[in-house]
Amino acid sequence: MTAILQNYAVDRWTAPSEGLADIASAIDGRVVARLSSRGLDFGSMVRHARTVGGPALRRLTFHQRADLLKALALYLSERKEPLYALAADTGATRRDNLIDIDGGLGTLFAYASRGRRELPSERFVVEGGVEPLSKGGSFVGLHVLTPLTGVAVHINAFNFPCWGMLEKLAPAILAGVPVITKPASATAYVAEALVRLITESGILPEGSLQFIAGGTGDLLDHLTGQDLVAFTGSIATSEKLRNHPAISRNAVRFVAERDSLNAAVLGPDATPDTPEFDLFVREVVREMTAKAGQKCTAIRRVLVPRALENDVIAALGKRLSGLEIGDPRQESVRMGPLVSTAQREDVRAAIAELATEAEIVVGDPAPGSANYGAPGGAFLAPVLLRCTDPARARKVHSVEAFGPVATVIAYDGLDQAVELVGRGEGSLVASIYTHDDAVADALVFGLAPFHGRLLVLDRDCAKESTGHGSPLPGLVHGGPGRAGGGEELGGIRGVHHYLQRTALQGSPARLAALTRGWIKGAPAPVPATHPFRRNYDEIQVGETVETASRTITIADIEHFAGFTGDAFYAHMDEAAAKANPFFPGRVAHGYLILSFAAGLFVDPAPGPLLANYGLDDLRFLKPVSPGDSIRVRLTVKRKTAARKPEYGEVRWDVEVFNQDDETVARYDLLTMSARPVAA
Repeated sequence: MTAILQNYAVDRWTAPSEGLADIASAIDGRVVARLSSRGLDFGSMVRHARTVGGPALRRLTFHQRADLLKALALYLSERKEPLYALAADTGATRRDNLIDIDGGLGTLFAYASRGRRELPSERFVVEGGVEPLSKGGSFVGLHVLTPLTGVAVHINAFNFPCWGMLEKLAPAILAGVPVITKPASATAYVAEALVRLITESGILPEGSLQFIAGGTGDLLDHLTGQDLVAFTGSIATSEKLRNHPAISRNAVRFVAERDSLNAAVLGPDATPDTPEFDLFVREVVREMTAKAGQKCTAIRRVLVPRALENDVIAALGKRLSGLEIGDPRQESVRMGPLVSTAQREDVRAAIAELATEAEIVVGDPAPGSANYGAPGGAFLAPVLLRCTDPARARKVHSVEAFGPVATVIAYDGLDQAVELVGRGEGSLVASIYTHDDAVADALVFGLAPFHGRLLVLDRDCAKESTGHGSPLPGLVHGGPGRAGGGEELGGIRGVHHYLQRTALQGSPARLAALTRGWIKGAPAPVPATHPFRRNYDEIQVGETVETASRTITIADIEHFAGFTGDAFYAHMDEAAAKANPFFPGRVAHGYLILSFAAGLFVDPAPGPLLANYGLDDLRFLKPVSPGDSIRVRLTVKRKTAARKPEYGEVRWDVEVFNQDDETVARYDLLTMSARPVAA
């Protein structure tokens, strides 16, 4: 029985009753699902996201939202097998779907981890340092990032129905912004199954996620400047969306990841007897055939030194000709069909355009040339072309055949290689294959302005490399120009798309109170007991300890040098030290100052303070000479809850002064302090 896909709007699943469109299996053409969004009230969906989902998410801290993502990733990981079974009809092999399904779950895990490590246990982020705005220090500024109060509309491509959804969902939910997601129709039945699992889990707050199977109707008409659209797809659709009156009028944030004629460049040193040549051939074949070449990161242009052109074509032809193509449910099959017969015809049309500037050297795109399954299947054998006149070619740099297709382009010299790749006018990724430092330098810095990501693949990193076509949560996924100009991923950078940056100005006391972090010039009360004797919950931001002083002697310096082995001349040789432009003569070691400072402020008895685990932003600002004395001011700068409830992180501002009240060193000290745990 053919599945009728439902829409999930205002926290309810509803079945469409009219306007149904068929979705065919890529394997044999049978109808596997039908869908329609006819009858949806898109205005109500937007209002529900803004009034229910947004407030519920914004009541949580970044850490709490990160915990939601981790819980969701664990839940889905235990229930992913039905997704694999469904996704076979998209034409993807199990290996292809590992990238889509497990890759999507990995992105959830990655953002959960980064949210805990890199974001505060607050509902806002303080970005950067404090900016002094007045001579006396009573007027300062800083930047904060806060969640948008609208909705994120995510419009996804057909090739990755799971990863494409989750890699957008993760940073949005972590930021505190609800999502309305709309998959491409051709693979919407896999996306619907994924959303069903998410809603059945009950992990996300109500209103956090809504799902559209079908067209978006008047959805975009309801968007405002507090909303965001993230799109993956073609340039034509991207332009249509970006120019929508509501988006342009309201300056709706628009993140696009679209067409990209990605390149692989073989260095002139990578001859057939080198590991880099073999890596190049394997990677080009993998990128042409994974997901049947239906990847935004797939290699479309294969640039090789002219002297190696024939060797490369022969090696690629041998591997492509031996590839097993067929039903993707069979374990031995390495490439399945394209997602639909319509997509196959689009690819054939693109090949015909490319063939006006290039000759086909491997494969046959003609109808009837490939019969790997049922007559209704969307199969197409890999096609490799050779550009006949690289200097004059234009279409090989502008026409994307979104399938198992690539074009070999010979270059004469690295400068021409850079120029030819640049004709693509911006791409998501390029890969470089060389073991020569000079070649890598010329290609990387020549190609960087045109790409969001560059992979330099050689024998040293090949074993652990994730490959040309694998976007990773911690790195930018996007590219300039033709590629759309967006950066969907990139670690916490991806979260920032959903946050508003605001400059705050005021007194140190006011801004410290607002941001829950101490600022120099804000009140610094002295507690009745040493802060190290107080547990995490008792410690108050701004509490300050002023220590006694300690004089540093020549004997201290010499003992430290002998004990540590650090006999640098500035500490041990008066004449050489005086000749140094930074020192008046022999001076104390910087690490001696840190050690003595700790001795001044540490409370040695066992207590709630559990561990010192690091220093940040250490600067030595003025030398300390023998006979100088130092004292320390220790202030609670910020508190951050840890993943475990038994302790929390305390960040201390440490300032070390000399006898003239001049700052000689300053740094942030990080400690873990115990928390009382309820029985």
